[in-house]
Amino acid sequence: MAWYILRVRLSHLNMNSDLTSSPYIGRFAPSPTGPLHFGSLVAATASYLDARANQGLWLVRMEDLDKPREVAGAAQDILDTLRSFGFQWDKEIVYQSQRNEIYQQLLMQLISQDLAYPCACTRKTIQTLARVGIDGPVYPGFCRDGLPADKRPRTWRLRVIDNNVEFEDRVQGRQSQILSQQVGDFVLKRADGLFAYQLAVVADDALQGITHIVRGADLLDSTPRQIYLQQQLGFNTPEYAHIPVATNLHGEKLSKQTRAQPVKLRDSGAVLCRVFQFLGMQPPAELAHIGLDALWDWAITHWQIQHIPKKRRQITLIPSENDQR
Repeated sequence: MAWYILRVRLSHLNMNSDLTSSPYIGRFAPSPTGPLHFGSLVAATASYLDARANQGLWLVRMEDLDKPREVAGAAQDILDTLRSFGFQWDKEIVYQSQRNEIYQQLLMQLISQDLAYPCACTRKTIQTLARVGIDGPVYPGFCRDGLPADKRPRTWRLRVIDNNVEFEDRVQGRQSQILSQQVGDFVLKRADGLFAYQLAVVADDALQGITHIVRGADLLDSTPRQIYLQQQLGFNTPEYAHIPVATNLHGEKLSKQTRAQPVKLRDSGAVLCRVFQFLGMQPPAELAHIGLDALWDWAITHWQIQHIPKKRRQITLIPSENDQR
């Protein structure tokens, strides 16, 4: 019932919730913090091939909630780069920055069910007193039973329980995590007023009808949080596949912070062939020169997700700026 009420109330926001007629709906959700680099292209390609090989839809969503980290013009640059490599998405682009009303409604639902609570703890306090978990400090639960009398709320957190959250990843295999021991009650709305990634991604995947998620293994450890939140909100859980993260020669994830270089548009066929190889495919040498349409036809026909290396990180020979010094 809560899901139906939410869809009715938010239908005027055009969230593409009618896409559930397709048995497969995938997505690529980049953050516009810089131009598209090789690692992002790998994630886009894997999600695209898996969708097309399964006769599914493929959506693009801009995860632009964190405005301080956003680079002006990066969102459009990413879309232009995807087009230049031959990607074709279904339906209009969704921008998280335009969906705060949705996230607030879901937060209020969780608060009304006593599943979310205000927290006054600072990051420094938590880091000083908490033990280290799978993805940073494990929140000690200081505000779980109510705020101290002299404190004001800074964030909103989701209550977690001792149950083991398990799922079968299509690439990495069986995964399990006890949130209370390895993560603790996690943030839904940050101290700066921005909604946290975990809430936004769960809301958007549900409201867009996403059935399959193919993304980098750097998000593998946060997936149990998302599954648990889906359960609390009454949402379906998609199937997950976490591919190896592309790293530079120093083992660092390709990113703006590690000065990963933008992909080269003039060599799009050759670059895509390197992406295919990274994903465990064996494209013939002549494939780089036959044109993008034929190249994508070959890749979709030969796509086998079980051929993707079953590891979290994988070095690529695409150099970063640090490697070139």
